Amino acid sequence: MIRSSVGDEPTIRVVQAGDVPRAVSVQVTAFSADPVMRWLWPEPRDYLRSFPDLVHGFGGRAFGHDAAHVTDSFLGGTLWLPPGVTPDEAALERLTNETLPEPVRSEVLSVLEQMGTAHPKEPHWHLAFIGVDPAHQGKGIGAALLRHTLARVDEQRLHAYLESSNPANVPLYRRHGFEVIREIRVGGSPPVLPMLRPPR
Repeated sequence: MIRSSVGDEPTIRVVQAGDVPRAVSVQVTAFSADPVMRWLWPEPRDYLRSFPDLVHGFGGRAFGHDAAHVTDSFLGGTLWLPPGVTPDEAALERLTNETLPEPVRSEVLSVLEQMGTAHPKEPHWHLAFIGVDPAHQGKGIGAALLRHTLARVDEQRLHAYLESSNPANVPLYRRHGFEVIREIRVGGSPPVLPMLRPPR
């Protein structure tokens, strides 16, 4: 098991198979006030029922590639998709069709299509999810999580890519070398901001 800890930074480790539900719960808590996610599921019960399936569909393949990380105390975590690994499109389509009414359903499908075209053509690491428990935000946990995997990305001299679903997080990503490459907004959706970090 690879662990990293520098100075006062949290210890970060790969998510083990038995810890997947706890790792998903980190994201559920972190995204509970996210503009895009609560546009999708404004009713709390619907959000709690559906969002874990989104985590698995969009970023769950990170678990099988040692690319899902958490802090030792499960206060924060990331799901990265390594080069060549993509979201589970069939699972995402099923979730969209089963949980979202029109017109949101059609708007989401258009957002997902545009997100797909925004991906860099070069091999890249895709940050599908990064989340920190709201009770512990502002303590450098998100920054430490970003640095942890970006060090690996830089060793491989590859692009890193993400889609920010909350404009409030853009300054954090910019501090780590990401830049907004476009804005995606369809119908009543809040903005989704694809961001790219060139190789270092």
